[in-house]
Amino acid sequence: MIMGKGRLILTDRAQVYLVPGFFGFTALGSLNYFQGVRQLLAERLAHYGMEVDLHEVETMPTGSIRTRAVRLLELIERTCPAGHSDIHLVGHSTGGLDARLLATPGVKLLPGVREAAVGERIRTVQTLSTPHFGTPLANFFSTLQGRNILYLLTMLATTVPGRYGIAAAAQLLAAVAWLDDFVGQRETFLDLLAERLLRELSVDRGHELWEFLHEVGQDQGAIIQLTPESIDLFNAAVTDRAGVRYVSHVSAAPPPLHSLRLSDFDSLYTPLAMLVYAVVHRVAAQQNRSYPYPSPSEKLRLELAERLPIRVGPDTNDGIVPAFSQLWGEIGHVAYGDHLDVVGQYRRVYNGRAYPGWLKSGAQFNDAAGYSLWDTIARVIATQS
Repeated sequence: MIMGKGRLILTDRAQVYLVPGFFGFTALGSLNYFQGVRQLLAERLAHYGMEVDLHEVETMPTGSIRTRAVRLLELIERTCPAGHSDIHLVGHSTGGLDARLLATPGVKLLPGVREAAVGERIRTVQTLSTPHFGTPLANFFSTLQGRNILYLLTMLATTVPGRYGIAAAAQLLAAVAWLDDFVGQRETFLDLLAERLLRELSVDRGHELWEFLHEVGQDQGAIIQLTPESIDLFNAAVTDRAGVRYVSHVSAAPPPLHSLRLSDFDSLYTPLAMLVYAVVHRVAAQQNRSYPYPSPSEKLRLELAERLPIRVGPDTNDGIVPAFSQLWGEIGHVAYGDHLDVVGQYRRVYNGRAYPGWLKSGAQFNDAAGYSLWDTIARVIATQS
């Protein structure tokens, strides 16, 4: 497999691109967006007799869908020259919209016919937890309060005093993560952040965190574009390409406190994590009256109800994106997990290291659930190559 940037592939092996979502990154410090996904997907594809080259796309975290699609296009051009290899796109969250836009017949992202040359070789577009019809959380970030939060982050990242302030706060949090070990608070989310990001944070502007926040400040177009109002226009213009198999994989998590167990209270920070999940889940459950999600057929609604242990309705969501907003084309896997569980950010032991997970949804997503999801994604790729 190709690991570096800009290397040409003179092979007919299929090329698979993993596209991160809103606020997405390939690596931030030692944190990885698709945690363990690359290895798992490669194993499942090998099981189905496929040798592929897997790529994780470096994207703009909050950039417009068009800007993000251009980054995807440019990576494909660098790693998969014209005339070689089938292309398969797997987009998580906003990454699914990037993939749909790039695959659209006649789309013009850059001068020339570069998009057409790539589009002709796309065989599958798989979306995972993607807001095809928007998410109410985007409406929050488009408010004055939401924009002020992003403005503050970027201001801190782009000034020397701001970077010193964040770095000092990071070291303080890292010290707290070390001290709480003495009261039995080991392998918490704060420990993970301290180990993978906070302890190595410096004021050097070249650090990945400052670059990440700088890009947030440069382009926040996706915030507006992910609102139900804007996605309505996106869907009117972005059409499916003939011959491409479109499969959407859906995630849904329980309402706050619905499925929590005593074992979930594994640290002093659990109540705060639960509060964060409760807030985002509640916001994501608010459907826009003027731009409602398409109501699934009775057959599909029953299918979703059979696969999920919770009531299914317009307010069902994964903590970030409503389940009905995730439906596009053929329905693939339905995961009982939150928005970040499905990209490997769940409570588990991986490579001998305990990971606490990001959201406290209580969905109890586990290795078996992750295996089933990414095995389904691998089978879609294998059957279209």
